[in-house]
Amino acid sequence: MSAPGVTILMAVRNGAGALPAQLASFRAQQGCDWRLIASDDGSADDSRALLEDFARTAPAEVVSGPGRGFVANFLSLLARPGLSGPVALADQDDVWFPDKLARALAALAEVPAGQPALYCSRRINWWPAAEPEAGEGRRRLSRAYPGPYGFANALVENVAPGNTIVLNAAALDLARETAEAAAEVPFHDWWLYLLISGAGGRVIHDPRPGLLYRQHGGNVLGQGEGFRAAVAVRRGVMRGTYGRRIGQNLTALTQIEARLTPENRRRLADFIAARQAGLPERLALMRRAGVYRQGGWRAAASFWGAVCLGRV
Repeated sequence: MSAPGVTILMAVRNGAGALPAQLASFRAQQGCDWRLIASDDGSADDSRALLEDFARTAPAEVVSGPGRGFVANFLSLLARPGLSGPVALADQDDVWFPDKLARALAALAEVPAGQPALYCSRRINWWPAAEPEAGEGRRRLSRAYPGPYGFANALVENVAPGNTIVLNAAALDLARETAEAAAEVPFHDWWLYLLISGAGGRVIHDPRPGLLYRQHGGNVLGQGEGFRAAVAVRRGVMRGTYGRRIGQNLTALTQIEARLTPENRRRLADFIAARQAGLPERLALMRRAGVYRQGGWRAAASFWGAVCLGRV
């Protein structure tokens, strides 16, 4: 393999059944050097033994996670002293395509030095067959997000799947410097989308899938697509889950407001004010903030309905 290189950051907990296939896909990466830092968050199965065995023959390091869940585990990896970019985030149970890292690094290389950038891509949702190492089973291409990508979109939804994210050096520095403020955010990938876009960085969305995204009963988040997922999302909106998650993000953003561009600071202020206002003013401030969801008129109608009901 040849430069440029990348550090893979993988959060792990009780993933022994799926880890061998994911680790094999790291070994199969083509066109770039890589190393792995795997943070085991107190696994009760053979995960740590599998990782330590992998580290004997591959450029890998196994560390202990903070023991506070997957978000804190990823944030702790991003905040590691001495870590330099670019970095790629990895789940423990996917299978990467051999060109995943090389494609991401090529895209990030087009970004001017010093500008934070986040690369992400589509995925293949995957229901493994009896032999998951072979990549067999039912597959379906993940939802397309045609853009545009930016802070106005990130305020109300995440379109940057964490297991596809690769950050350049400037984005990693920004994530490290703001990790303390993000301690209570609901999702690390949504936070990175907010942070990088809010600071005026570039978000690169690759329409080509980069991995098989394993679907199973133990998914922390699941695929978030299809009829059942849509129903679950609407229930979450009505029960206040969506609004609470946005509130957690806003609390973190207000702590790092100085990192945002002037335009995005104004957008943030309008959005916060809108959530506290009566209906007419709420609608006006939301429009002035310019927030939007991707997904066409149905997504827009659903969002503005939630705004009217005070559930955003």
